[in-house]
Amino acid sequence: MTKARTDNSTVLFDVFYEDGSRASNRKVPAGEVGGRKDDGTALIWLSAQEQKISELSGKPQREIKKLVRSGRE
Repeated sequence: MTKARTDNSTVLFDVFYEDGSRASNRKVPAGEVGGRKDDGTALIWLSAQEQKISELSGKPQREIKKLVRSGRE
């Protein structure tokens, strides 16, 4: 029996927050990225991740200002 391959690839993003902070090389599953030029779904995925981090840490959620694919700025 042959196992189905799963796509474990990721796309890296630098995340810039409204407070001026930055997080580099945040991983997003490749399946969550809308394409080479459409990173809107990655923003949704990272925003949900930020919300979960906020809930677990008890700290306020950081608002994302913009995303840039790592290595492009």
